[in-house]
Amino acid sequence: MVTGRTTYRGIAVLAALAAVPILPGTVGVASAENVPHYRMAEGATKIAGSPKSTDAPSLQPGLHTDAIKRGEQKWYAVNLDARTNAYFSAVAAPTPGTKVEDYGDKLTLSVQDSNGTTCGSEARPSFNGGGMAYPIADYVTRRIGADRTECQKAGPYYLVITREGSETSGPDTWPLEINYLNEPRLEGSTPAKPGQGTWSTATPAPRTDATKRGARGGTGFNDAGSVASGVWKDRIRPGETRFYRVPVDWGQRLNLSAELPNATSSRASAFLARVLGLAVYNPARGAVGDPSFVSYTGKPAAAKEFTAPVDYGNRFDSTDSVNAMRFAGWYYLAVSLHPDAAQYFPKGAELTLRVDVRGTAKAGPGYAGSAGAFSVTPEDRETAQKGETAQEAAKSGTLMTVAYAGIGTGVVLLLGLGAWTLVARRSAAGAAASPAGPGTAAGPATASGPGGPAAAGGPGGRRPSLPGQSTDSTQQASQNPRFGPPQGW
Repeated sequence: MVTGRTTYRGIAVLAALAAVPILPGTVGVASAENVPHYRMAEGATKIAGSPKSTDAPSLQPGLHTDAIKRGEQKWYAVNLDARTNAYFSAVAAPTPGTKVEDYGDKLTLSVQDSNGTTCGSEARPSFNGGGMAYPIADYVTRRIGADRTECQKAGPYYLVITREGSETSGPDTWPLEINYLNEPRLEGSTPAKPGQGTWSTATPAPRTDATKRGARGGTGFNDAGSVASGVWKDRIRPGETRFYRVPVDWGQRLNLSAELPNATSSRASAFLARVLGLAVYNPARGAVGDPSFVSYTGKPAAAKEFTAPVDYGNRFDSTDSVNAMRFAGWYYLAVSLHPDAAQYFPKGAELTLRVDVRGTAKAGPGYAGSAGAFSVTPEDRETAQKGETAQEAAKSGTLMTVAYAGIGTGVVLLLGLGAWTLVARRSAAGAAASPAGPGTAAGPATASGPGGPAAAGGPGGRRPSLPGQSTDSTQQASQNPRFGPPQGW
């Protein structure tokens, strides 16, 4: 029956969805033990980088996990063609409470060809949050272009990741998450670098929407909570970094403000430098400038960022914060609160996030094929407006697929039942009009034969029916809503 098939499908899907991880919830008492750790991507490939290029493991497009010790260097091998821009990002996620030194503890990332030539600039993500350990990330690229001379040929290349740090910092091993992402090539001509004065650098006032909507920050890029233009509220623990993501299309830019309220504790009197931080990352996890950390004295404080508009030609700009605004897609916001803020907010602080996606979306540069991660879809905008996480959006999409599948199955079976009933009635009418004598095509007129009462639907006879279903129930099925789409879909 329709209801049985749909129910089994629904149960199977819901059982699978039950495995979706729950995001961090309400903030409790602040301590390093209670602060959530960075959540690595589900299904990421484990890989072990080698200290020697000759033994470097092959890195394929997608997400990978590794770990790195202080002073260690790791090599990964990649095969690149002569026409694709390739991006390699690394996230170092030391455990909250780990001892780190500002600017001294860092990663160095580079892409090198088989001759040891570095492709483009190195990336050096480091800590600058007053000794706070939080996820740091950036990317390097092998970019194809008429303005480049090195690393333009197809062949073997290497991603090289080095961890630097002094003896006075923590010896803990840092978990690593590596992302290898290819950008589709262009079909037409390459857009030029935007001219000077094409957009304003004056930071506008933050949004002042009267209503604050609830946001749910995640532990990192993989479980970041979605937000759209508006004013959002969340809670954050001292020592915690919460991630959010917002879709930004071609021609659009971000005006952001992350704010702490005034303190109400009578013990609140200390000056805290670099206590609240805000960092922005592009869809390939490249840092959009340096994180902005601000001090706190018990009065409201805000960390702010204002980006350049998204433009393909920004990659030709020498300014890092402009250079990173090179493609559309999900942009990520990381908000960090220093552990010392516990003296003001022992049970966590209310966080206000003002998000303003400014500008009208424009057409993209014309990728050959799907733009993939470098685009904004209507579904992305809907997910952001709803404030859904990536997991919730995937769950909603799956349930809608199940709903449509259930409705489609019900309609098909209803049509089948209707056709079956129509054929049965026509067969019965034709049998009743035909003579049942020995010379007819119907054959001998017996009670059980093709020309007998059973075929005619006369007294004691039956119309054709579905297996296990009576004639009366067949007729009722074509009229009974129980056999239609399940209610509530």
